[in-house]
Amino acid sequence: MNSQCGSLRLQLFQIVIVTFIATAVAGTQGAEPLPTPLFPGITPVCSCESLTNVPLSNTTIESAVVDSSNRMCRVTAIVTHPQAGDRVKVWIGLPLTNWNGRFQGTGGGGFLGGHPNSLRGPVARGFSAGATDTGHEGGSGKFALDDDGRQNWQAIIDNAYLGIHEMTVVGKALTTAFYGRAPRYCYFVGGSTGGRQGLMEAQRFPEDYDGIISACPAINWHRFVPASLWPEVVMLSMSNFVSKAKLDAATAAAIAACDNDDGVNDGVIDDPFHCAYDPKALVGASISNEVFTAADAEVVRKIWQGPRGQDGSFMWYGLERGADMSAYAGTGGTPLKGKPFSISLDYWLYYLAQNRKWDWTTLTYAGFEQLWKQSVEEYGAVLATDDPDLTRFRDHGGKLIIYHGLADQLIPAAGTIEYYKRVQQRLGGERKTADFARLFLVPGVDHGFRGAGATPIGINEAILRWVEERKAPDKLIAEKRDASGKVIRTRPLFPFPEVAKHKGSGSVDDAANFSNKRPRK
Repeated sequence: MNSQCGSLRLQLFQIVIVTFIATAVAGTQGAEPLPTPLFPGITPVCSCESLTNVPLSNTTIESAVVDSSNRMCRVTAIVTHPQAGDRVKVWIGLPLTNWNGRFQGTGGGGFLGGHPNSLRGPVARGFSAGATDTGHEGGSGKFALDDDGRQNWQAIIDNAYLGIHEMTVVGKALTTAFYGRAPRYCYFVGGSTGGRQGLMEAQRFPEDYDGIISACPAINWHRFVPASLWPEVVMLSMSNFVSKAKLDAATAAAIAACDNDDGVNDGVIDDPFHCAYDPKALVGASISNEVFTAADAEVVRKIWQGPRGQDGSFMWYGLERGADMSAYAGTGGTPLKGKPFSISLDYWLYYLAQNRKWDWTTLTYAGFEQLWKQSVEEYGAVLATDDPDLTRFRDHGGKLIIYHGLADQLIPAAGTIEYYKRVQQRLGGERKTADFARLFLVPGVDHGFRGAGATPIGINEAILRWVEERKAPDKLIAEKRDASGKVIRTRPLFPFPEVAKHKGSGSVDDAANFSNKRPRK
């Protein structure tokens, strides 16, 4: 029964994360104008089926078939690396008509390298597009161990960065073969793991893409993924597992306490980094027939604070006030027991403990710190995606848009901010960095860019305009819709470190009544 529940939970997560990629990152594309064709009237120079004969190094093209329902030539290829025994599956979608002259790479979520369904949106907009499984099927992290229980480093490398690069190489080659012209511009669009994959391309293969959109990127994987087990370790060590109702009550109380800090009462904490709400204020309150205790307050406080060493030293960031804590601090059953986040648990099982039968409930604070440090030392060079030196990407002419929700319940935005600050330091400061890379923070939305805050729109159009017209995005627009789809609020999003400030007059639901401001320190 337990294994069936764990499998179901993992399947549900995969559905959620793939839905996020399809809706949060690419979903606004339908409302944007179609890109102007770069080669008007261009048509394929060969049949779809003939692409099986295109010679590519270490690549076998398994099939090339017409998908009439999506008006594309869908190609499936297998890339291998000699003597490694790996198989990186690549899917390429090529529009049968109206190719716009561009290629778009797509990413995955969690341990899922990517999915062929992500080809549909870009192809419908005229892009040739690519996706890959990065060398393994499904969303589990079990591929990190081979059949003998040893680390499978080739599989780890394929998933970390090499699979996306191979997809890009194959995608560009097949695009050129099909249309007789190479794509003039290449873009990568991804969120979560896809956001990490895009940044990894900029760091390791800077000439692969001209423009990259990186949403809520899973950079610092070697730090934040093991750190996401921290809330469970806290509750386990304190013998005090906290219900979702209590966690939600603490989140709601923090939002109520800090909502008006920006002068606008809208159910959103605009600056969670300066929200100092202390959950001790809830002690004694009745929540769903439970009493919120001092021990509950201590658990919540440690979740917000984030992992600390036994000497009190900083390890990693916690969830921000306003973010849903129940994914990291999952509980269930009677009496309550911990239900760790599936991606985090897989990482601890297959990467750190390297034991499929490892029992997380044996973990102590000391053990947590030891294995977290092991993660940083052992996997940093492969998984980190935190190299701030984007010199080669900048010099190639590449443009980068990063955006992150400030109520992200899966990847703390503070890690993305810390990375972007290091990019600024490495690349000559705020202004010089803004010439090619900009970060936009989105108040009040979660990992899927949903919540009380407004959701960014027009980002795909913004990256094309920046790359092809040299018009940098001085602001983005976010909008909130009601259940019927009507827009009920718009807000501007300004490049970090600027924030939106209400001018003092006019509707707070109209972006026109806000201006950019430097935040308090």
